Amino acid sequence: MPVSDILLLVLAGFAAGGMNALAGGGTFFSFPALLAAGLPPVTANATNAVALWPASLAGAWAARASLRPLGGYLVPLLIAGLAGGLLGGLLLLVSGDAVFAKLIPWLLLLATALFAASPWLSRWLAARRGGAAQPPHSPLSLAAHVGVSIYGGYFGAGMGILQLAAFSIEGHPLARSNALKNLISAVIYSVATATFIIAGRVSWYELVILLVGATVGGYVGGALGQRLPANLLRALVIAVGSGMTAYYFWVTYFA
Repeated sequence: MPVSDILLLVLAGFAAGGMNALAGGGTFFSFPALLAAGLPPVTANATNAVALWPASLAGAWAARASLRPLGGYLVPLLIAGLAGGLLGGLLLLVSGDAVFAKLIPWLLLLATALFAASPWLSRWLAARRGGAAQPPHSPLSLAAHVGVSIYGGYFGAGMGILQLAAFSIEGHPLARSNALKNLISAVIYSVATATFIIAGRVSWYELVILLVGATVGGYVGGALGQRLPANLLRALVIAVGSGMTAYYFWVTYFA
């Protein structure tokens, strides 16, 4: 691998780890970098998902105190995340590079729009939140969680915002919604990671390089989290996401 690609992946991993620690949206840096390093689209997405897996486990572990009282209430959600994550990962592998390459700009557009709209979405959801201890499951809500999990297993960028929306609309308080999001994300990334590894679609060399940058970036991002203005960070993620979306629309449909 050329030194330029190694530096690109280290810097992209650093940016992704830092942005995820500060404001989210790290996939906008890591996934395009893997594509630029020459990985096929499906392999790049699979490698990116595996790179995000350790952070999802850490987030779920950190939220365990909030989730422990829910007990059996979690079982249908875990099943929905497991089934959806597995189905999304299999769809990615079955669709192949040609189909996924055509979908990349649309997926980036969706993720960028979700990230840009998240402050307004959060305020709208805050007005709908109730105080129910455990809002009951319904076929519609479980179907929505399966749909979000399929999206997460297939691509993943913006999945957290979709999960927060689903849990908040059901009536969960924000703190619990975030804890549930972390848990289900860990399930989705775990099953997707296992699927991609078994299928042999993970590029380990690029993965290790990306993880080195992401680990350092996550540490730096966590240290800077209280010092940098959140609006500036959000604007950077939106700018990168918009630029990547425009670029991939161009190379996919017009170049």
